[in-house]
Amino acid sequence: MSREQFWFFHPFRVRYSEIDGQGVVFNAHYLTYFDTTITEYFRALGYDQFADAKATGIDFHVVKSVIEYKAPVLFDQELDVGARVARIGNSSLTFELAIFLKGGDEALVTGEIVWVYTDQQSHRPVPISKPIRDLIATREQQP
Repeated sequence: MSREQFWFFHPFRVRYSEIDGQGVVFNAHYLTYFDTTITEYFRALGYDQFADAKATGIDFHVVKSVIEYKAPVLFDQELDVGARVARIGNSSLTFELAIFLKGGDEALVTGEIVWVYTDQQSHRPVPISKPIRDLIATREQQP
């Protein structure tokens, strides 16, 4: 995965509380980086997921998380985390994510997160609304 595949990046700096005894980011923190980046991705699009869920009773559930570690991420490194919607299904969004050193071109970590749009009462999938699809389409090209 290369930097050019992403239009959106969110910066991080690795904090001491995020590393393990080897000085490497503890594995669970990568999902926090990804989740925060997805939140900021939608903020950049002008979509308030929290307000929308509150108004409609429909929200996204994470159904799949994949992380591939290619190189260690170390204490105090400055990072750019890229996010993009790689696929929109009937009721699902597939995000591709990658962690780069600030300004770097080589992904240190890559990931995939799949969300399903879900009625919060029944916990059953529902189709993703046209306004959400259209908003994503302003920045992403879907096959």
